[in-house]
Amino acid sequence: MIRLVFIVLLAAAGLTLTGQGAYIHAKALLAQVLLDRAFTETLKTGRDVKPWPSADTWPVARIDIPRLGAHAIVLAGSTGQALAFGPGHVENTPDAGEPGIAVYSAHRDTHFRFLKDVEIGDEITVTRRDGKAFRYRVTHTSVVRFDESGIDPLSKGRGIILSTCWPLDAITPGPLRYLVHASILE
Repeated sequence: MIRLVFIVLLAAAGLTLTGQGAYIHAKALLAQVLLDRAFTETLKTGRDVKPWPSADTWPVARIDIPRLGAHAIVLAGSTGQALAFGPGHVENTPDAGEPGIAVYSAHRDTHFRFLKDVEIGDEITVTRRDGKAFRYRVTHTSVVRFDESGIDPLSKGRGIILSTCWPLDAITPGPLRYLVHASILE
């Protein structure tokens, strides 16, 4: 009898954990659909549109890497809550296309997973919420400490940096960041 109770408890625990995992995955997929819709509505109306009523952020851009068929909706800010749903436009950095360096940050195991496949010379398109699109070419990559990136958002020229944690295949957080540097194509 004890053995049967133990088996039933293990089965129940397994089903509960599987259900929770499926719920989180479904929620993440739904969030991406809602973010796409909100960005489309932002482009149509010219006003910021939250993807769901309780959201503390909204879409500000879309990043596309045509060679990889990869894209991501960028959210305002780089708080932990925003990064849970997509890349964030790092505060106090310019918008894409403006003078300086626009910085976008995301998790390596979700929204910036594709960075492992980006190569020097790849084209990146950033479409802003005002509908203006800017094309960039990847010039180089680097690995830096999070607190010693050397990024000057006010530097000359117009570029972007895509930032995520390093190493790309790690499962625990660490102090290093992987940066993809790209310059505007004029």
